[in-house]
Amino acid sequence: MSLSARDRLMAFRRSQPRAPRLTRRTVEARGLSFAVFFSPEVPGTLPLVCINGGMLYSHALLWPALAPLAASRQLILYDQRGRGASSAPPAVRNSRIEYDAGDAVAIRETLGIARWDMLGHSWGGGISMLAAARDPIGVRRLVVVDAVGATSSWIPSLHPDGVGRLSGAEREALAAIDPRLLQADDPGVHGEFSRAIYPAYFADHDFAALFRPPHEASATGAAVASRLRREGYDWREIVRTIAARTLIIHGAQDVIPSRLADETAALVPRAQKLIIENAGHMPFFERPEEFFSAVLAFLDAPDAGW
Repeated sequence: MSLSARDRLMAFRRSQPRAPRLTRRTVEARGLSFAVFFSPEVPGTLPLVCINGGMLYSHALLWPALAPLAASRQLILYDQRGRGASSAPPAVRNSRIEYDAGDAVAIRETLGIARWDMLGHSWGGGISMLAAARDPIGVRRLVVVDAVGATSSWIPSLHPDGVGRLSGAEREALAAIDPRLLQADDPGVHGEFSRAIYPAYFADHDFAALFRPPHEASATGAAVASRLRREGYDWREIVRTIAARTLIIHGAQDVIPSRLADETAALVPRAQKLIIENAGHMPFFERPEEFFSAVLAFLDAPDAGW
């Protein structure tokens, strides 16, 4: 008898050491104050900076979810501008995802880190791809997890596909949101949408009931997200310039379609792809053993053979 997603996660977590305590520093970069969090250093390894998605949310979306990686390397997480405990820019409504990408480079430089590895999830995958393209010397290896696509072609189908995955009150809640409203930068609407679509991100609906996104409403994040929806984007030429060796992971049952991983892998010069079956948008929850084994094997692999 196969284990449920909940049982798999519980068994995996029992096999892992306790998540370490993070230390926090305030880092001044590009005229803003960033809240940056560090797990203990691991001698002989490069740190791994982890960039969360969700657009509205703090680093808490990835911590302690990614804590199993902290046993073998230092993790660095931070709250993006205007999210969590980081300060907002002076002209919030002019915010762009490209500014978030530039922040990642500036934080590395301000910390005095010559080189690090980078992991980005969901919209954080988009930020990490843009950042890695800007910072070929500073980013050794890149992991993108259930990332948004290199173009905005996937966005129009997200709402109807999400509605189609849900039933009952959950379906009604998501269906009641007019996706056209997401082209405006109302943080409340963006927060409502993020919470309503969240159950659709999981392959296992019963497992999804154990998770709820935090109630956060970032004006900066809403401005970035609304601009991307309103204006669209095309990063294909930028993504083609990524020099870092790249692992593209995607859950086969993610509501953000896995074909995006195929498209991105075809663009990034030195990329390999892993589609994880029976997993949705958060494979580190639904298939943790496969996910963490793949990430660590990629980060630890020797340079020879690439």
